[in-house]
Amino acid sequence: MKPAEIKPPITMEDLDKLDIRAGTILAVAEVAASRKLVKLTVDFGDHRRSILAGIRTEREDPGEIVGSQALFVVNLPPRSMAGEQSEGMLFDVGYADGQTPVLAITEKPVPNGCRAG
Repeated sequence: MKPAEIKPPITMEDLDKLDIRAGTILAVAEVAASRKLVKLTVDFGDHRRSILAGIRTEREDPGEIVGSQALFVVNLPPRSMAGEQSEGMLFDVGYADGQTPVLAITEKPVPNGCRAG
């Protein structure tokens, strides 16, 4: 793989707008109206959220990520997809570069809800 060009510079203020948090994936369920989407139930410590992710065709068993702690963008507006509501976005690595994606995870377990940055 040849790495893509680096995107244009942003300001620290732009970066500070993102709210990226660690959360533990409690459940993975298929979204009936979609070939790609799964519904993740994620524990963020003080609350749980449903987050849709297009990983259904990227993994032989999407359920293998249950119990994993990963990084999520949590301050996106809720979005309706395939009849389900998504309350954030899973961070993964590789998809944009045509690679089989892997989860962006914490080095060690941290309390759910910890912020990145």
